Parts: sequence; structure tokens; C-alpha cells
Amino acid sequence: MKKLLATLLFIIAAVPVLAQEVKEKPYNEEINAMTQIDEAVAKAKQEGKFVICQVGGNWCPWCLRFNEFIHADEEIKTLIDQNFVYIHVNYSPKNKNEEAMKRLGNCTRFGFPVMVVLCMEGNVKHIQDSGYLEEGKGYSKEKVLKFFKNWTPSAVHGK
Repeated sequence: MKKLLATLLFIIAAVPVLAQEVKEKPYNEEINAMTQIDEAVAKAKQEGKFVICQVGGNWCPWCLRFNEFIHADEEIKTLIDQNFVYIHVNYSPKNKNEEAMKRLGNCTRFGFPVMVVLCMEGNVKHIQDSGYLEEGKGYSKEKVLKFFKNWTPSAVHGK
């Protein structure tokens, strides 16, 4: 009986810890990526912003890590919110979104996640291999900020 009680107490104590491990899943495998991109471009044009397509999937630990990284840092999050319409474009074994990948410059050749910057007209301005933004087992704030700052509409248009 003591062994059973100890086991139950262990399970009860472990449940909150296990629940904390569940991360946000930002990629939707069911969404039509072309429609998602079109809607983001329309919104960006209306707001005078560019679009950032973070291409990857919920299967990719580095994709989830990048998503958490940019949302956890207020300076990065503010820079993104002020200058970009940010979307997560799914690429997975279930849905490779081949038409969207062609539209995004066949960006999957760079690995995952990969960021694609689209101008207000929806044209690819830049494809960013996220490997260059890494530092150790995470991402470098300095490198990530530099990437986003270099691709704001004002930086590209010289304003």
C-alpha cells in the first residue's frame, strides 16, 4: 500500500512538470499556404509592412525554439510587430505545400526553420538560413535583431 501511495504521489507531482513541457504549436498542417501568404501580403500592403514567412513545422525543434525565442524577447517582438506581418508556413511530410515553396523561392534548400522576407507586393526579397542566427543551442539576440533590422521596409527603401 505504501508503494502504491508513493507511486501515486510521484505521478501527481510529475503532471504539472510534464504539462509545462507542452509548447505552442505555431504551424497548421491543414491551412492552405498559398491563401495564408496572399492574406499576409494583403495585410502587409495595407499596413506598410513586409511579410516574414517562417517556414518549418511542429516536427522541427529548431522551428519551435525560434518561435519561442522571438516571442520571449520584448525588443525582438516589438521590432517584428512594427515592421512585419509574421506567419508560420507549414512544411511537413503530411503537407509539403509544394506550390507555396516554389512561390517562396524553393527556400527549403536552406533547412529549417528558414525565413522568407516578402515585400508588400508579395515578391521574395530575401531568404534567411536560420543557421546563421544560431548561437550554441539557441539563437543569438544580436544576430536575430540584425537580420530583422536589415529587412524592415525602411531599411530596404532607405528611409
